[in-house]
Parts: sequence; structure tokens; C-alpha cells
Amino acid sequence: YFPLGKMTEAERKQLVEDHFLFKKGDRFLESAGANRDWPEARGIFHNDSKTFLVWVNEEDQMRIISMQPGGDVKEVFERLARGINAVEGVVKASGYEFSYNDHLGFIHSCPTNCGTGMRASVHVKLPNVSKHANFNAWCDKLRLQPRGIHGEHSETEGGVYDISNKERLGKSEVELVQTMIDGVTFLI
Repeated sequence: YFPLGKMTEAERKQLVEDHFLFKKGDRFLESAGANRDWPEARGIFHNDSKTFLVWVNEEDQMRIISMQPGGDVKEVFERLARGINAVEGVVKASGYEFSYNDHLGFIHSCPTNCGTGMRASVHVKLPNVSKHANFNAWCDKLRLQPRGIHGEHSETEGGVYDISNKERLGKSEVELVQTMIDGVTFLI
């Protein structure tokens, strides 16, 4: 575990630049009071290869992430499933469980994440298609959300986008990953 309050500024900046760590400064989180007491009780768990991460107290109390360079989505998804099962096992062994509602699914700080909470995304360079006037409409039709590479409310750099499924509610994790794969394939 790497607590945010004990990292050097250089360590923190490097983790943010490498897309392994969240950053402070989101105006929406600030207005909701989610940044109070920053950086206390915030940090990150990660494996040595930084392909499996758990963010602690960013927007949600916990965000579980599986990622790696390349296009092996199956390997990323399988690692995520193993990791979620392991984390959930520890949580349940401690006498707790994740907040869940039969109608809404898993409960998150941001209502758009209710349901599975799964945001499957890839960083993909789309310098030409993204310039088209209909780019955002195409993404809407494909049920995708384009973001800058530094997450929600960030700009693209060099035509590289973080493309993810827009929906979280009413679909399985497998369906959401397939939506992302199909949509990105179409955009490419």
C-alpha cells in the first residue's frame, strides 16, 4: 500500500503521468466535498507490474483497476475478475460487503456508475475520425464515452482518447466489455 500523504511529489506526479494514480483537482469532486481532508486516508495498492491497482478513497471508497499495454482485453478482464473476487473475499472475511441494491446494482458515489460499476476502456489514437463533426454522435450511437487520456473532463493529447462503455446499469460486465470492443473496432 502506498499512502498518498507519504509519497514524495515526484513519486505522485510519476504515478499520475503513468495513469496509475488519481489526481486532486476535479471541480466536481471538490464541490461535492469529496476532496476534504486531502490527502489523508487516500492511496493505492498495486502489484509490481502495475497491471492490477486498487485506488482508495478517490471518488469511491475503492476503485479496482486492471490494465496493461496492448490489446489483450481477455487477459485484462480475467485479471480483474480474479482481483475482484480476492478483494471481495477479504472484505467479507472482515464482516463487511460491498453496498448493493437489487434494483440499482452496486452503489457508487457517482450515480452514473451504479449497476456493475464497470468502465471498460482503451487508449486509442483516432486523430482523423475524432476530427469529424459526427464523432461524438457516433460514440453516442455506439454507447461509448470518449474522454481525454487523463480521465473525465480532460482533453485529448495527439488524438489519443480514452474510449469506454457509457452504460453501467442493466448490462453484465461481459456485455459492457463487448460494447467497448465492438465500438472501438468500428471507430478504427
